[in-house]
Amino acid sequence: MENVRSRCRRLQDGRAVYVASVGSNSIQCTSCYKWVHKKSSGMNGSMYKVTRSFICRSCSNPVISTGHTSVDIGASANLEVVDKFCYLGDMLSVDGDADAAVEARMRNGWNKFRQLVSLLTNRDISLIRTGRLYSSCVQSSMLHGSETWPVRKENKVALQRAEMRVVRWMCNVKVKDRVPSKELRERLGIDDIILILQQNRLRWYGHVLRKEDTDWVKKCMKYEVEAPDQEVDQRGHGKRLCKKIAKHVI
Repeated sequence: MENVRSRCRRLQDGRAVYVASVGSNSIQCTSCYKWVHKKSSGMNGSMYKVTRSFICRSCSNPVISTGHTSVDIGASANLEVVDKFCYLGDMLSVDGDADAAVEARMRNGWNKFRQLVSLLTNRDISLIRTGRLYSSCVQSSMLHGSETWPVRKENKVALQRAEMRVVRWMCNVKVKDRVPSKELRERLGIDDIILILQQNRLRWYGHVLRKEDTDWVKKCMKYEVEAPDQEVDQRGHGKRLCKKIAKHVI
């Protein structure tokens, strides 16, 4: 049997970080002692800096760690406690990230594409008209509710990869043909999905700015989300307000 020491690096306090083999780029939770991959931990930068205080999302989230299955809201009514749920076509996750929403919208976008695949891949229709149909029916479906997504770099990469698979399919181009993504978008007359995402967020931001100061939606711009200290440290940044995010996009 393979020696554990050959697959992980032991630190002075006994905590371990996988650096090779099956558990590559994984870190151990100090609460439940489960191994979590770096991509699922929400960390940015080196894992060795936070290994002594790292707590996984399941342990740090109070909703999951309580073990309750329902919440009493009075009037003899109970609400079920779930990890995620769909509201107006958008997926809301207990972690507060956009992973579930992006995954659901990409799946919905692929369903729309398969419904229209006979038109979107028809060689008798010009690519410009195909691009307009794609933007109206498929791309808009993939970005439904994206105005309020707390997107990360991983989410943007996933959206771009999903779109480029569809774009190459419509243009009848394979990856081995080595055609740049920008050229394929120009053939269809469409913009990058990340650019459309930023435009949607700025449009919603302007809509909120024009509201009255007493409106509860506008008050949310100044609301600071409480987060554990370990979450702020392991992600490498503090609390982000709506104004800071909008300034970064602009």
